[in-house]
Amino acid sequence: MLSTRLPAGATCAARRIAKTASCALSLALLFAAASGCNRGDHPIQVGEAAPAFTIHDGSQNVSLSQYRGKTVVLNFWASWCPPCLEEFPSLMQLQRQMPGIVVLAVSFDQDADAYRQYLADNHIDNLVTALDLSQKSNLAYGTTRPPETYIIDAHGVIRRKFIGPQDWTSPEIVNYLQRL
Repeated sequence: MLSTRLPAGATCAARRIAKTASCALSLALLFAAASGCNRGDHPIQVGEAAPAFTIHDGSQNVSLSQYRGKTVVLNFWASWCPPCLEEFPSLMQLQRQMPGIVVLAVSFDQDADAYRQYLADNHIDNLVTALDLSQKSNLAYGTTRPPETYIIDAHGVIRRKFIGPQDWTSPEIVNYLQRL
C-alpha cells in the first residue's frame, strides 16, 4: 500500500481523503498489473483467435481470412522504421524457404507514396504486402510501434508474438514454424 503520511496537525477528514486516494491508486495499479500487458513475452492475445481484418489499399483487398488453413506470419511495419528495414531480408528469405506459409506484411504508413517507394527501393516483392491507411488492422492487435509480428496458426489462433526485428531464418524460428 502507498504511504498516507500527513503532517501531524492534519485533520481527520484530510487523513481519510489521503487514505482513500492511496487505496484507489493501489487498486488501479493492481488492476493494471492483473489485466496483462500486450507488449510482454506472453501477451494476452496468445492462444486467442486472431482479430479479423480486411484492408482496401486502392490496388487490392487483403483479408486475413483468405489465408485460413495456412500458417501466417503477420508483420506490422512502417517505412519510417529502420528496424523494419533490418528484418525485411530475412522475412523475404523465410517466404522463399517456406512457401507453405504466408508472410503478410502490413504497413500502417500515413503516406501511400512513401509506402510504394519503400517497397520499390528495397525490392520487397515476394511478400504479400498491404497498406492500411486506416490503421484498423494494427490497432486491432494493439500494435503501434513497429515492427511487431504475430504467428497465426492454420486455425486462425495467435501462437506467438515477436516485438522488434527478428532473424526469421534462424533455426529456432524455422523449426517452430515447421512444427505448426
